[in-house]
Amino acid sequence: MRFLVPLLCCATVLTACTTTADPGPVFDNENGADLTCLRHQSQPPGPRYTDESMRNTGETLSLLRYYTAHGRKPFCDNQSPTDADKQWAQLYVTLGADRTNVTALLG
Repeated sequence: MRFLVPLLCCATVLTACTTTADPGPVFDNENGADLTCLRHQSQPPGPRYTDESMRNTGETLSLLRYYTAHGRKPFCDNQSPTDADKQWAQLYVTLGADRTNVTALLG
């Protein structure tokens, strides 16, 4: 019992030090469907897109493909882009894509 407490403390510290940051939401590409309008993104991009060490090529390509194909379309609810939508569109441009595809989203 005397050794159990220090062992549990060490295990807790190691677990806390080795857990990775929450990578954040996955971009909703609406399942790659052929769209006539856009849905709003529910959350802004997180580290899985903004931190190069956490980026997943497939997820990033999905984001790029979505806005390249659909970024000029209106939102289905005819509302303006939300702050989250604007952040995703800015990320699209930051990743090197053509701003003209998301100009309406960025304002």
